[in-house]
Amino acid sequence: MPADPQHSPTSDTPRPRGTSAVEVRRSSRRRRTVSAYREGDRTVVLIPAKMSEAEERRWVDVMLDKLAAQESRRLLGDSELAERAERLSGQYLEGRARPASVRWVTNQNTRWGSCTPAEGSIRLSHRLQGMPEYVVDYVLLHELAHLLVPGHGPRFWRLLEPYPRTERARGYLEGVVAADRLPHLPGASAD
Repeated sequence: MPADPQHSPTSDTPRPRGTSAVEVRRSSRRRRTVSAYREGDRTVVLIPAKMSEAEERRWVDVMLDKLAAQESRRLLGDSELAERAERLSGQYLEGRARPASVRWVTNQNTRWGSCTPAEGSIRLSHRLQGMPEYVVDYVLLHELAHLLVPGHGPRFWRLLEPYPRTERARGYLEGVVAADRLPHLPGASAD
């Protein structure tokens, strides 16, 4: 437990796939209410100081689900995704990448996106929905670059150099993949 009992930097509560770090903040002024919000790449959950560890874990899960549901209602549709692709192409690829279609798909469970240069089509996995914008932008820009350079050679990676969050986005996605590979043992958390 951290030195300050009112503030725990991260929760040891297992989190659903694709979620960011969770910071639990305890407050002695809070009696019954629990709230949560996103702060950058982190989720902050505010709870009463007297709440037990088991209640904390339960409320963190409840609040993560509630935030995810709120965010899913605000997700980009295919038309907004196409507008975003056009903006990214203009900003980072001099407008040279012009996809014929950009859409979300639910049948990509092992890759984040795909591109068919001959058709000019880009498909992004639905698993990206709800992830930080810079991550979605990176995957979209990655697929846009494939319209110009099909493989992953040096020319391809040079196209992505201007995007300032490439390494951060790749790290985020690698973390999601690594978290998915962790064993999910039933009853592993003791009260």
